[in-house]
Amino acid sequence: MTGPPVSLTAQGVASLRAAHQLIDDLPRILDDPVSVQLVGPEFVARIRENPERLREPRLAALRCHVLLRSRYSEDRLAVAVQGGTRQCVIIGAGLDTFAYRQPPWASGVRIFEVDHKASQDTKREMLAKAGIEIPANLTYVELDIERLPLRETLVRAGLDPGRPAFFSCLGVLVYLTHDAVRALFRLVAGFPSGSELVLTYAGWESSDDNPASLATRAKTLGEPWLSRFSPEELVHELRGAGFRDVEFLSREAAAEYVGTRRDGLEPPPLVRIVSARV
Repeated sequence: MTGPPVSLTAQGVASLRAAHQLIDDLPRILDDPVSVQLVGPEFVARIRENPERLREPRLAALRCHVLLRSRYSEDRLAVAVQGGTRQCVIIGAGLDTFAYRQPPWASGVRIFEVDHKASQDTKREMLAKAGIEIPANLTYVELDIERLPLRETLVRAGLDPGRPAFFSCLGVLVYLTHDAVRALFRLVAGFPSGSELVLTYAGWESSDDNPASLATRAKTLGEPWLSRFSPEELVHELRGAGFRDVEFLSREAAAEYVGTRRDGLEPPPLVRIVSARV
């Protein structure tokens, strides 16, 4: 959530989702035609000219992780909506596309995209260029989590703290300080029963000292990782904030999402996707 107007990592994530639509086998792990529109025709042409590069094991593994986290989060949101939740907050929305391809069941859900103003402005320019309309149930919330109070900012934007809410925080925790992470956890845990947070996190195995690690590449792009957790540390933080249930997506469950494929996509050895429920 730092760096250029739309961070380079956010652009990379959108590119990976778009590549999945263009070069990977059916059935798709995540149907996201909007990502193809966002990245634009020049990028699409480059993908189609050299698809083998994106099938390299390292990029295929990263693409699969990106797809799994969005698919899992959106599936959890669908379950929450079935249970009566009508508020969805996407923390560090970046180039997330859910609001612009939302299924009919989401039409009654108020969606809040939280990010820096510069990032949101750039995203809206990209949406306009692609001819993608902003849905009526979407609210943009300008916020730097490290500097402004998250709860008060969201309430001013229209989030009702007296009703359950679903929070998505994908690929963001690593860029927050531990104090900001704890504040986020306390915020969500303070919502009524039925509220939920889906997040991804980084473990200690990815080191800044390893030139090939994601942490090192992110740091090179000016977006250093600030927070890492072991599973035990993360559970301790979540339960300490007040969450009732903490569930880690298992590799077996991830494998069901991926299915049997011949395009090189397979669930990562370490799945770092978590659901925490109030």
